[in-house]
Amino acid sequence: MNAPASTPDPLPDHPLPAEGYAGDVAPHLAWRWVQAGEAVLVDVRTDAEREWVGQVPGAVAIAWKQWPGMAVNPDFGAALRSSVPPGGKAVLLCRSGVRSVAAARCAAGLGIEAYNILEGFEGALDAQGRRGRVGGWRLRGLPWRQG
Repeated sequence: MNAPASTPDPLPDHPLPAEGYAGDVAPHLAWRWVQAGEAVLVDVRTDAEREWVGQVPGAVAIAWKQWPGMAVNPDFGAALRSSVPPGGKAVLLCRSGVRSVAAARCAAGLGIEAYNILEGFEGALDAQGRRGRVGGWRLRGLPWRQG
């Protein structure tokens, strides 16, 4: 029998400092910024991840790495520049909050105020090595849809 997902601990309601980009933000803060028109939500997961696992309505899809080889997307910077208005900020979402750090550093190098969304879409691995049960966008009850 599968154990139920654990209730995630609360995350801070302010950006946390980070090296090489604007900071790390909790999923609920990122969503609040997006809803207020203060940031563009950029989902940096692969097309397959978004299709199979779920996606955030209204997010801009720009893969940081491309399947199957997981090579960095050579068009990432150009696509990001065309999606985030000059002087705007971006909040970047990946599966677990790791690829989005690299993408945020790249965005910062392009002059974009970029934030990594903590925990990503699926959260950290649980004791059995599965995602979706410890933190993450979905578990925290933020908007998403399947397929």
